[in-house]
Amino acid sequence: MVGKYQSLLRELPAVDRLLREPVLEELLQRLPRRVVLHSAQETIDSYRRRLTDQVGAEDAAGRIDLSPAGLALEAAAMAEKKAGSNLRALINATGIIIHTNLGRAPLPEAAVKAMTSIAENYNNLELSLESGNRGSRQEHLEELLCELSGAEAAVVLNNNAAAVFLALNATASGREVVVSRGQLVEIGGSFRIPEIMAASGASMVEVGTTNKTYLRDYEAAVNENTAALLKVHTSNYHMIGFTAAVDTEDLSTLAHKYSLLLIEDLGSGVFIDLNKYNLPAEPRVQDSIASGADLVTFSGDKMLGGPQAGIIVGRKDLISYIRANQLARTLRVDKFSIAALEATLRLYLEEETAIKEIPVWRMLTADKETLNKRARALAGGLSGIFGTDNVFVAEGISRVGGGALPMAELPTYLAAVKLSGGGIHPAELVEKLRRGDPPVILRLHQDTLFFDPRTIFEDQENALIEAVRIAFETDGN
Repeated sequence: MVGKYQSLLRELPAVDRLLREPVLEELLQRLPRRVVLHSAQETIDSYRRRLTDQVGAEDAAGRIDLSPAGLALEAAAMAEKKAGSNLRALINATGIIIHTNLGRAPLPEAAVKAMTSIAENYNNLELSLESGNRGSRQEHLEELLCELSGAEAAVVLNNNAAAVFLALNATASGREVVVSRGQLVEIGGSFRIPEIMAASGASMVEVGTTNKTYLRDYEAAVNENTAALLKVHTSNYHMIGFTAAVDTEDLSTLAHKYSLLLIEDLGSGVFIDLNKYNLPAEPRVQDSIASGADLVTFSGDKMLGGPQAGIIVGRKDLISYIRANQLARTLRVDKFSIAALEATLRLYLEEETAIKEIPVWRMLTADKETLNKRARALAGGLSGIFGTDNVFVAEGISRVGGGALPMAELPTYLAAVKLSGGGIHPAELVEKLRRGDPPVILRLHQDTLFFDPRTIFEDQENALIEAVRIAFETDGN
């Protein structure tokens, strides 16, 4: 056994020998030498570890390709992966529109162009072109946000958790903020309203019960140390049945009666009336401002359809406090997000343009007839891979995702592939698609793959079919 082990070890090529293989020589012309060298070393070391194990050595006899050409191919694949970007564009075939794990909202073309222009050039991020003096990065967004929301002023931070935190820290640190127990939500990444409030320096006062809170509950909690009432829109879950909550207008009246602030966190803020598009109602930013909220916070990368951002709109004096807060600099938004958000907000100046040009809204309002047609086209391409007997079109449900409209079920049509028999392993095929180029993320239920055209861009359809073909052909078939 020892002799066989030693013999196999001697078959392993040296690193220099491996680098002379044509496939690695070609890579050395276009990839950093250290990447190719380390990949070659790691490949050889991985085989040496396998052979060091006696079971591995016994299994290797006649089965493992120890030739320089074979190892070079493996090292080349490793080098390509190392040299590639970790953050990659992919095809979302899940039907979940605002998919948190997949980067939430894809940006409209106008936003992408705006970011590219700013990235390639110097820009007036903090320069007033009119006066020639130093300006504020917030000036690029404030006018648009005020026009869309009806607010007096606005400030943009790097995400909505930061917006809620800074709004509380700037206006209520060291004082009490009253909030309903039924609104103590947990948002993505296990961040919770109570923890954010505690970090801000404000003291939370819970009122009401999980399912019912009345105006009198808020009023009973008001004292000389109260700074604000906080209303949190439960955008990532929905409570039904025996419930009661206080609307923004009534809370505003109560807050102002006692010279308090009303802060409303909308989570996934919208500017468009969803009922017009047969979607569940969602409070609009401008409605909250009109109802008397002093500050309103919401996200930029959920139903707004823009880049990651936390937006605060409201009274001018309060926004001034927030801008002057020393923590504002640590939470500020960068030039790329400003460019993308400005371009996205401009699309909202004409609602029809927003629906057409912002991917989130285009997907939200896609009609079933179009989805049916696209699902059938996808099924036709998949039939050429799996056979017509295994591919069909099925009715299904898309989801909004991203902690928005949790009860919304968007009717859709799915291109489905039933994998039964033939040595095809569904889970392995899904893994190959996830690891492919481009990666494809889809639904798997039992032995059936489902592709939802709602979240597949039309110019991705051919790439999707090709990615599936490659994954299928390397699945042992």
